[in-house]
Amino acid sequence: MDAQYRQRLCRGIDALQLSLTEQQIDQLLEYLAMLIKWNKAYNLTAVRDPLEMIDRHLLDSLSIVPHIRDERLIDVGSGPGLPGIPAAICKPEIDVITMDSNGKKTRFQLQVKAQLGLDNLRVEHGRVEESATLPAGQVISRAFASLEAMITWCHTLCHEDGIFLAMKGVYPEAELAALPQGYELKDCHRLHVPGTDGERHLLILGRR
Repeated sequence: MDAQYRQRLCRGIDALQLSLTEQQIDQLLEYLAMLIKWNKAYNLTAVRDPLEMIDRHLLDSLSIVPHIRDERLIDVGSGPGLPGIPAAICKPEIDVITMDSNGKKTRFQLQVKAQLGLDNLRVEHGRVEESATLPAGQVISRAFASLEAMITWCHTLCHEDGIFLAMKGVYPEAELAALPQGYELKDCHRLHVPGTDGERHLLILGRR
């Protein structure tokens, strides 16, 4: 990869105060290179500029790593593997399952898993409500339309005492007011993603 990409990524990692190995940085850059290549043919993301991909995809995904528990993680509506693949790279000690109903996107993820040797990653193609995956301690998404929809569609994927990690932009007051009965906001973290404007929040939800 171009030296400026490594420099941009490393600057962002430092700003996020993450401690990653050279191998993990290499894997993130290899993932980026694959995303750039596949995106030309399969339109995996609307973001085209590689430097913008680093900020809006890689660093945005890395910003939630400090808040991931050391237990199995399910990434629903993962698209091209965001934030699931960066999470699997940064947390090799936990199992990560990525789910998406788009076959092009899960085929890309399977290629990433093979090329990067991510033994802790499992890619599942299909609709969330049809999944037979056993419940996990944490379910994450950066693409769900609303918090209500995320919990309604994904509640069977989360343990009774598990948590939902919802990546959002502006603090969603109205969505929080419409949470399904029995669920509440457990915690909220304002995320500062290097190179991006606008607000970012990580909302942690769970059963009352």
